[in-house]
Amino acid sequence: MDGNQGAAAAPAAVSSVELRGVTKRFGDFTAVDDLDLTLGQGEFFTLLGPSGCGKTTTLRMIAGFERPTSGEIAIDGEDVAALPPHKRPTNTVFQSYALFPHLSVEKNVGFGLKRKGVGKDEIAERVAAELQRVGLAREANRRPSQLSGGMQQRVALARALVNLPKVLLLDEPLGALDLKLRKGLQVELKRIQREVGITFVYVTHDQEEALTMSDRIAVMNRGHVEQVSVPEEVYDRPTTTFVAGFIGVSNLMPATVSAAGKVRLDGGPEVGADTADLANGERCAAVVRPEKLTVSMNGAGPEAGRPRVEGVVESSLYLGTATQIVVNLGGDVRMTVLVPNADEAERQRLPGGGAKVSLSWAPEHMHVVRESPNGNG
Repeated sequence: MDGNQGAAAAPAAVSSVELRGVTKRFGDFTAVDDLDLTLGQGEFFTLLGPSGCGKTTTLRMIAGFERPTSGEIAIDGEDVAALPPHKRPTNTVFQSYALFPHLSVEKNVGFGLKRKGVGKDEIAERVAAELQRVGLAREANRRPSQLSGGMQQRVALARALVNLPKVLLLDEPLGALDLKLRKGLQVELKRIQREVGITFVYVTHDQEEALTMSDRIAVMNRGHVEQVSVPEEVYDRPTTTFVAGFIGVSNLMPATVSAAGKVRLDGGPEVGADTADLANGERCAAVVRPEKLTVSMNGAGPEAGRPRVEGVVESSLYLGTATQIVVNLGGDVRMTVLVPNADEAERQRLPGGGAKVSLSWAPEHMHVVRESPNGNG
């Protein structure tokens, strides 16, 4: 059973999908290991993690394309682990659109309904409603080859929604699209999910995508869930070194719990921290996000109440709205600082490569995480 799932991990009051002790093995390889998850009704729930972490395998088990080696999968309280995909109240949208090239948009969307024997009038009405929902009402008579990638993905989405599933499963559906189109469709997908009110289970390796769209996120690592929580909690209060490093820029300072409420940074000062879940002497890491750090030249007077460490600037990159400064604290420990480019004169005064600098932060912006039991990737 997976632990370390975070404080804000409660789903909606009515559960939609439950996985209990789900394990999937392929020969000697365990892709998903004793997984417990509860998804709320009408929730936009994201499985997030790197390639090979088990997120797509989990989605495929919910869909019925893979049978779990052990464990139970329930949808609206009904055990579906032994049911084939077509008998489950789910539909799946893949990265590959899988549209029929010889059929029009409306016939692609209505294909499943026709196979189920739904009447022509009802098919026409439901197809028209879904094409309107995804903004393709005017494209009903066109062929997939006449549409952009984004439009084709909308057709695939409409084709899934027209079947009125209780749960919509989406396996990296925006992965093949360019950045601008992907960001636009992120907003559209969230709008559509709120409009239809059904549970969306979304698989992605893109942290920003997960943070933008999700009601809750499950961060997966090597077949285990390391944290389940709302986006803000996952970003600001990660529970393990893996989650902290995978979500956003990795700013991890190795440390040891030195006393109740204190950690000692490796090669650095002892600082106050919330160590309630950690034992004295336990190895951990202190996390401060890039936008919460202040960089100053060595020799500047310390600010009262602000912990600080010293290092050498390795690089300074102009990113448009901000400047990214990477500081080596010694060994393999590097910290990234993001400084807003609000004033050109101030930007010109920022330290460049080779400069000796101090990094400081407000105590409330440092969070301590335990080492991941599943490794850091």
